[in-house]
Amino acid sequence: MRMVFDPTEAEGLRATARDAALEDPTLAYVLLDLADRGVDLNSRRTWDDIKAERGIETAPPTEGEQRVA
Repeated sequence: MRMVFDPTEAEGLRATARDAALEDPTLAYVLLDLADRGVDLNSRRTWDDIKAERGIETAPPTEGEQRVA
């Protein structure tokens, strides 16, 4: 499955890429790539998959603690 942007959204990504190009060319490249190709959702991993691959353990929340992403 591929998520693509409608023409207005894609042009917004391109405009942001133009604005960011001199300060952060890597960000500009990623935004242009997203605008042109969209996102291949089949090749994406979840945060839980990444944590498992890297051996990251998350302690359970303590009483009264709120966790936000």
